[in-house]
Amino acid sequence: MNPTTIAFVGLGGNVGDAAATLREALSALDRLPDTRQLRASRLYRTPAWGRVEQADFVNAAVKLETRLDARGLLDALLEVERQFGRERDDAQLRWGPRTLDLDLLLFGEGAIDEPGLRVPHPHLHERAFALVPLVEIEPEVVIPGHGTARSALAAVAARGIEALP
Repeated sequence: MNPTTIAFVGLGGNVGDAAATLREALSALDRLPDTRQLRASRLYRTPAWGRVEQADFVNAAVKLETRLDARGLLDALLEVERQFGRERDDAQLRWGPRTLDLDLLLFGEGAIDEPGLRVPHPHLHERAFALVPLVEIEPEVVIPGHGTARSALAAVAARGIEALP
């Protein structure tokens, strides 16, 4: 049996009832094989990033303990996205509206750079919408090559991000 690894996943969406979708997605993540949810952040309303001419997003982060390897966890995340109607085929929709986006932010303490799998997430350290919920659940987690999540958040603008009730 594989040893357990701590992983952090970012959740986001802005199509339909995004808050309800993220709550359901958190439940789905807790049902992944050989994986259990340790802690989840609150939901946050965040301004659109990249393509700003779209609805605000709802974002969250979750800390998982898993026996899956990084590729297995990523594949499971992509399957959960598909179950919620997410299609990743259209390159023109990069940073566009989506029902659900699950990003593997961190996996263990190291870095992975393989085709289709980069950990830490390559832009984690510069995206407040991912850092705010991450810092809520694990402020001192280290982003390899960038220091702690707390210090990364201190270096970016987090205007317009608000916790949902």
